Amino acid sequence: MTALTAVALVCSLKKSPESSSTELLAGQVMDELERHGVGGRVVRVVDYDVRPGVTADEGDGDAWPTLREMIAAADIVLMATPTWVGHMSSVAQRVLERLDAELSETDDEGRPSMVGKVGIAAVVGNEDGAHKIIADLFQALNDIGFTIPAQGGTYWNGQAMGTVDYKDLYQVPESVESTTAAVARNAAHLAGLLRAEVYPPYSRESQEA
Repeated sequence: MTALTAVALVCSLKKSPESSSTELLAGQVMDELERHGVGGRVVRVVDYDVRPGVTADEGDGDAWPTLREMIAAADIVLMATPTWVGHMSSVAQRVLERLDAELSETDDEGRPSMVGKVGIAAVVGNEDGAHKIIADLFQALNDIGFTIPAQGGTYWNGQAMGTVDYKDLYQVPESVESTTAAVARNAAHLAGLLRAEVYPPYSRESQEA
């Protein structure tokens, strides 16, 4: 059996190589996943020209198909976003809109294409909003077909109206470190279970066969 893999979709508004608190936390989640034998890559979504839309390929130079291939190949998908005016970034929202197309992409037994994959979240911001953002992400990912592990989200909120970002900290707070470790541990465990035993068929014909 091949090793489990993960992809982190960093939904920062900053293009590479500009430093990003969101990418920093995403990288820490990926490092923890690696401790459990899960390989993968971190991708900054704004480095790709992802067009608005709700199909798998919007044409005209749309770069979503490239990201879609990475997602399709992964067992675990991490959505990482900054907090902007109390909400996830517009980039994260666009990723969810594009993933919505996967509901109509099904296998031979009627399962939507994302069913069997694990979805986790990471949120940073120097304002409130992480709990609501994670709730919104998890609801959307679940609708699309992802399975959410126990304690599947990690986050850091700085002081309200403060100026210190996550990347400015001298060390990772113990509470964030332990939560990030739990996210990775539970996600790797769940992904292994789903790899070993897939969800039952969705189509009536397959169930009756």
